[in-house]
Amino acid sequence: MKWLWLALAIWGAVHPMSWFLAWFNANGYDLMAMVDAWHVNAATSGLVWDLTIAAVALTVWVIAESVAERRWLGLLAIPATFGIGVSCGLPLYLFLRGLRGR
Repeated sequence: MKWLWLALAIWGAVHPMSWFLAWFNANGYDLMAMVDAWHVNAATSGLVWDLTIAAVALTVWVIAESVAERRWLGLLAIPATFGIGVSCGLPLYLFLRGLRGR
């Protein structure tokens, strides 16, 4: 399973990032303009909040488990989650957990 998690983490990094880069190329490299675009209507705002809450839940889980088990490699999933997205951070964390024999 760990290799499936890694493949999903890579896909979760590359695919969304290709859309972000296409948006930046079309609209300029303005992060706040992208944040504004995420809130153009109630549907996109709902999706942003859904992903934000999932990212926070994943972060709490990663921190709690990393501290309890004193295995710090899993913390790499946090910047992946907030820098790329939950689609990368969650499978990355599951891959990293798999490296330690879970």
